[in-house]
Amino acid sequence: MPRQNYLFTSESVSEGHPDKVCDRISDAIVDLFLKHEPDARVACETLTTTNLIVLAGETRGPASITNDMIEETARRAVRDIGYEQEGFHWRDAKVQIYLHEQSMDIAQGVDSTGNKDLGAGDQGIMFGYACRETDSLMPAPIYFSHRILQSMAKARHDGSQPAFGPDSKSQVTLRYVGGKPVGATSVVVSTQHADGLSQEEVREMVRPFVTAALPEGWMCPEDEFYVNPTGKFVIGGPDGDAGLTGRKIIVDTYGGAAPHGGGAFSGKDPTKVDRSAAYAARYLAKNVVGAELAERCTIQLSYAIGVSKPLSVYVDLHGTGQVDEEKLEGALRQVMDLSPRGIRQHLDLMRPIYERTAAYGHFGREPGADNSFTWEKLDLVGALKDACA
Repeated sequence: MPRQNYLFTSESVSEGHPDKVCDRISDAIVDLFLKHEPDARVACETLTTTNLIVLAGETRGPASITNDMIEETARRAVRDIGYEQEGFHWRDAKVQIYLHEQSMDIAQGVDSTGNKDLGAGDQGIMFGYACRETDSLMPAPIYFSHRILQSMAKARHDGSQPAFGPDSKSQVTLRYVGGKPVGATSVVVSTQHADGLSQEEVREMVRPFVTAALPEGWMCPEDEFYVNPTGKFVIGGPDGDAGLTGRKIIVDTYGGAAPHGGGAFSGKDPTKVDRSAAYAARYLAKNVVGAELAERCTIQLSYAIGVSKPLSVYVDLHGTGQVDEEKLEGALRQVMDLSPRGIRQHLDLMRPIYERTAAYGHFGREPGADNSFTWEKLDLVGALKDACA
């Protein structure tokens, strides 16, 4: 029997965290290429440090996309986050670009030729997860960690709390009783701030954002509410700590509440199953829970580079299922084409929709009017119920 009473913790980081700055730039480059060519290929990694942005990787797209356009895109992403600091400024940072053509050895495995369908862009395993802890069918600790930082960022951008800096982190520990979250036992928030503020002043600036993000009565005890535990956080972002694309994969997904296959998402076009198949696995898991076939659902998919079908589909309903797991595995293949091409077409992924995924999680977000976050839709509920009947 799984444990019913325990504490569980998840963390989030803001859009201004050094690693998230890199994720944002990398995804902005993906969007730039997809905007000009839906079949473009991009694998863009970013490094940031004090007034330096370095881009490296492989692309395949129209010659009309110049390095000047790429540099402008990177600077605009940093400007939109809000970095205008002496040690890291969207206008003053040096931008170095080391992007080259995609390897033909990789391209021949992915591209369709003759009777060969589009293959996966790499081998790997991907996981999707959903549960009934929140309305978004996300685990509660990561959901509330994101909400705290999102609300703080909104206040910074709209000017209602200008003393906040772009770089921040949150960590929420929840108590579970009978397998369900019932309240916070500790909350940690570290936020970059204007110089001259005391730790206590920053603490009281942060407090209303935490209490508003948590359900009523869930706030942790006062001595377990930690704000800027080191005491001062003025130098932040890439000036304080170097950043790299793809170093916050648990923040991006389920906060440690579910397995992770190890592959990062940002900077990769949707032919890379690290991204597209992880989105598909979340989509299917969410629809399984939405269809009331289980209270919790974990799905694993696996792929081989150049192969146009999943090598395996695995479902774990954690003892909460209303249907046989082996039967459900067959039903998932029935309701959705899980080939790389099928995933991209079903979820309409070959579009410039990725920059906004770079912070506050790729999952648990509202599908947009522009058909973004399609993997969060619950439009397979009826088909799954029918397939499992």
